[in-house]
Amino acid sequence: MPVNLPFPDAASLASVAGVRLAAACAGIKGPDLKDLMVIALSRDSTVAGVFTRNRFSAAPVTVAKAHLSQTSSRALVVNSGCANAGTGEQGVARAMQVCEALGELLECDASAVLPFSTGVIMEDLPSERIIAALPTCVEGLCESNWLDAAEAIMTTDTVPKAASRVLEIGEHKVTVTGIAKGSGMIRPDMATMLAFVATDASVAADSLQAMIEHASQRSFNCITVDGDTSTNDSLMLIASGSSSCPEISAANGDDYAALRDAVTDVCAELAQMVVRDGEGATKFITVRVESGRDERECRMVAYAIAHSPLVKTAFYASDPNLGRILAAIGYAGIDDLDVTALEVYLGDVLVAAGGGRAPGYREENAQAVMDQKEITLRVRLNRGRAAMTVWTCDLSHEYVSINSEYRS
Repeated sequence: MPVNLPFPDAASLASVAGVRLAAACAGIKGPDLKDLMVIALSRDSTVAGVFTRNRFSAAPVTVAKAHLSQTSSRALVVNSGCANAGTGEQGVARAMQVCEALGELLECDASAVLPFSTGVIMEDLPSERIIAALPTCVEGLCESNWLDAAEAIMTTDTVPKAASRVLEIGEHKVTVTGIAKGSGMIRPDMATMLAFVATDASVAADSLQAMIEHASQRSFNCITVDGDTSTNDSLMLIASGSSSCPEISAANGDDYAALRDAVTDVCAELAQMVVRDGEGATKFITVRVESGRDERECRMVAYAIAHSPLVKTAFYASDPNLGRILAAIGYAGIDDLDVTALEVYLGDVLVAAGGGRAPGYREENAQAVMDQKEITLRVRLNRGRAAMTVWTCDLSHEYVSINSEYRS
């Protein structure tokens, strides 16, 4: 069961003018399961994105990046159940077949269509099934279909992930809504496996790219479930331009910052949902590293802790095994770290200081924290003013079961 993550309420998801969505069953994951999603965009839309840095990036990532650089995007098409990764030239050709088919239906060039896939790696994309189901998607396009779209991109997710914000910029209402999928193979190097965020604001293309890069660094690039970076990671930001708000650019100062912060908030909420729904997760853990010389070294320490199977299994067992945490800090890669200067807190309990157990430390106090479903682990390096927060989960028996049975 996900950690304190309820099924989203469709009524709480704000529609984004100029962005229409639909979902359908293409028969990739099985009968009567939503596994295909289309997003159609208004002509005034701008689109920006960040993608996986995995060298074995999927065919749709290759095609989407190329199309994004060629022309204005008019549609996105997403399938679940098959990643179309590790499929060579044939994978690219099949992704292009889908783009061409959707382009014909929407009366736009194939290069205006961005494809995305998620699912099992090294399996051929069943493009013929997708193409057969595209008319159903196009017929069902509607601005209110965000929850259906979120369900269609799920793989091992147990609940769909969606979030919205509505803000005022000047005298104009602006909406931001996004969806994401991800549960395992989560250690993004830009984004989560798949995420799509849209606003009805009009945003200049270069400013939109800066906005999504800012948001990803403070959200999806701050999570880990199992330390594995997916071949298909894609995070897209759409600005439909359908709001009455004047065009926003980085030069707009406060207006740009307000929209950027709303986009970042949506991305952070979605990213934390991914961790809360981590495969087999029973606990949601916040790892905050403070007083570092720079953000880079804080990130190194945070991820050393968050990636450690020994630390994660200790959290699963509710075992305050402090040696595992100290060991992870020690091998994080800070060569001149003075371990006698740092402090480690579980919740509000000081558990380590001066290079060992903190004076007055009592294990029953740490045990009370470890028994909780949501835990904050805080490390103070006491060597500067930088800080960094990473969100992760525990590692349970169920994680092994899910991944050993994934294809069966």
